[in-house]
Amino acid sequence: MKNRLPLLLTLALLLPPAARVSAQTYAGGAPAAQAGFGAALAISGQDVLIGEAGNRLRSGLVYVYRKQGAGWSEGARILASDAADTDGFGAALAADGSTLAVTRTGGAGAVYLFERAADGAWREVQKLVASDAAEADGFGASVALSGEHLLVGAPQQNTRRGSVYAFRRGADGRWAEIGKLAASDLRAADGFGGQVALHGSEAFISAPLREQQSGAVFRFGFEGGRWSEVGTLPIDGLDRGVRFGSALSARGDRLLVGAARAAAQVGTVYAFVRSADTGEWAQAGQLLPFLAAPREGFGGSVAYTGDEIWVGSPGSSGARGATYVYRRGAGGDFDQVSKLTSGVDARTQFGASLAVGEGVAAVGLPSADYGLGRVAILERAAGGDWTSQMLMGEEENYGRVAGAQVDCDDDAASAFGCSEVDLLSFMPVGELGGGRGVHLNDIWGWTDPETSREYAIVGRMDGTAFVDVTDPFNPVYLGNLPLTEGANPAAWRDMKVYRNHAFVVSDGAGDHGMQVFDLTRLRNFGGTPQVFDEDAHYSEIHSSHNIVINEETGFAYSVGSSMGGETCGGGLHMIDIRDPKHPTFAGCFADPQTGRASTGYSHDAQCVVYRGPDSEHEGREICFGANETALSIADVTDKSNPVALSRASYPNVGYSHQGWLTADHRYFFMNDELDELQGSVQQTRTLIWDVSDLDDPQLVKEHFGTQKSSDHNLYILGNRMYQSNYQSGLRVLDISDVENPVEIGYFDTVPYGTNDPGFGGSWSNYPYFKNGVVAVTSGSEGLFLVRPRSRPVF
Repeated sequence: MKNRLPLLLTLALLLPPAARVSAQTYAGGAPAAQAGFGAALAISGQDVLIGEAGNRLRSGLVYVYRKQGAGWSEGARILASDAADTDGFGAALAADGSTLAVTRTGGAGAVYLFERAADGAWREVQKLVASDAAEADGFGASVALSGEHLLVGAPQQNTRRGSVYAFRRGADGRWAEIGKLAASDLRAADGFGGQVALHGSEAFISAPLREQQSGAVFRFGFEGGRWSEVGTLPIDGLDRGVRFGSALSARGDRLLVGAARAAAQVGTVYAFVRSADTGEWAQAGQLLPFLAAPREGFGGSVAYTGDEIWVGSPGSSGARGATYVYRRGAGGDFDQVSKLTSGVDARTQFGASLAVGEGVAAVGLPSADYGLGRVAILERAAGGDWTSQMLMGEEENYGRVAGAQVDCDDDAASAFGCSEVDLLSFMPVGELGGGRGVHLNDIWGWTDPETSREYAIVGRMDGTAFVDVTDPFNPVYLGNLPLTEGANPAAWRDMKVYRNHAFVVSDGAGDHGMQVFDLTRLRNFGGTPQVFDEDAHYSEIHSSHNIVINEETGFAYSVGSSMGGETCGGGLHMIDIRDPKHPTFAGCFADPQTGRASTGYSHDAQCVVYRGPDSEHEGREICFGANETALSIADVTDKSNPVALSRASYPNVGYSHQGWLTADHRYFFMNDELDELQGSVQQTRTLIWDVSDLDDPQLVKEHFGTQKSSDHNLYILGNRMYQSNYQSGLRVLDISDVENPVEIGYFDTVPYGTNDPGFGGSWSNYPYFKNGVVAVTSGSEGLFLVRPRSRPVF
């Protein structure tokens, strides 16, 4: 795929710079890693080579783009001979002449050598693996190729001390490992091998995390058939955290070293020149960006052509990114600079990767389209102006499933693993109004009291989709409520329903507020999806992690409020919504003895009119909060004077995330989102609280599931609990014996990868449709309508 987009360019003459070159989550809920098209780049002859190592549905690959007429188009795709799903092939690239090295980071890692034939086709000639590499060593994180030498970094090896493997091409054209390079005094977490570069018979290897991330670059020389350590590049006064060695480029008379966090996190590039007499390298200058701001990341990538120095600044302008091109002037100094930006108004990290050839450059935007990535191809016209073309890889997903039920047979329904849960239909993200790279997040439902039609309200990073699911075998997308004008697309969106209105909030979105949408407007669907506007807007909050509604009292509770407005410490921001189109502020509650910052931050909550066994609080409005570090119970009946009743923590707290009451209000089931990821528990853990005494809740059981996946949202209906557990999808549990839940079915919305801890996959579910259908969102995949074979008992 390809698309032409404008490239903005600012040209300025630099006054003498400070050192002129003379003579290169929030906890959880974040989307899973995306394809990363353009995170690795190389240019070989007329071929622009683009790595895409993070594809989740198939193996990694390398795209080959070639000039065709006035533009660039895909000419080929390179895959490994033993390609496997999610193998990380294409993580790092290096080209020299007609030879290409491509690394694979999956498993113990590997490097593949390709040669370009006379017909232009790239053919694999050899696969290399390290003699002693193991999984998690990071073998293949970096690569350098020049002549007969090949270096491959493994910066995670040996408690992240790191190492570099050296290979050499013999007279027969075959490559063989000839040694393993490691500096003499490496320490844990140095990250040696983070970047590698070759310059004739010299090798430069960075350890950007060394000495509290001040960084260092080590020199090795090749003599007598082996590499030997020479020393480190001479540089004084590096501050802690500058990450000297973030990028390397060596050519001709120059060695360029990026320090992406130097100069108060602006970043800088150091230039070194080699003495013709002594062969030693000495610092010759320093490059800084003009009009710089903190967190520019200047020096995150660098390339040197002889007459030009290209420097990526991916953090510029709020991570939109920029690339600086320094040109050698008439006097021999690099005293002119062009600043290039992508023209894409989003967090693209333009300049995170670079490759420069004869008259052409490739600049990566690996964060574009929410991580799918793009690459800008730049060409210099005869008059010196730049022309550009934006390239994009193929966005892949599973195809729509509709028309009839797909039974769960032999542990599968269509492409998805399952047990005792049948697939009724599936709608990929692209059919739900989502743009390129957009993920889904939360979900809720609504049944029209007049027509009995059923609807799924589906959150996306950039808006809210409405889907008619009355016929669950043939769901219909009705339209989109975009995010609030001026707000930012974000990973988190939440919605609940009261009196036929949807209330929608988003976290990390800037000034988003709470949108109010009259759901009865969906009755007027005319067959064409439309873009809806909100019916009302509540601006007393800006960003909010979740919205909680007690439909019995008509009050909403924004939790995790931030980025402006009345945050209430991140606790309960109480809103009177009894007149849905005219919401008003009702008060705040926060228990400062909970939350990571002692502000009473609540990640999620359930608020009810209490009808449980604790007669002291019968009929009171009680909120049960998952407050990052503890369960918090509060009486919010009097909005002007809410009262903290109790709080309780538990062993191995990771992040108290969300929970739901049993129908009799005796038990509260709660999940912890990070305990699995932190390794404090080995399988999905659900915390079971006895809340029969609201002033003294008791943890009565830690239930461990069948998988290792991180848990996210759970809901209870009758004697069934429906858990969305990220990588392992929807899990259905029988809780008839409350303290001993039993898994009785599942539907895995993520058929690739493993069910290990981590994010991505099933975010949430809505199990409250009367026909037994459960609507499930899965971030990268889409909306699933499924039906467990076992129905709840009330």
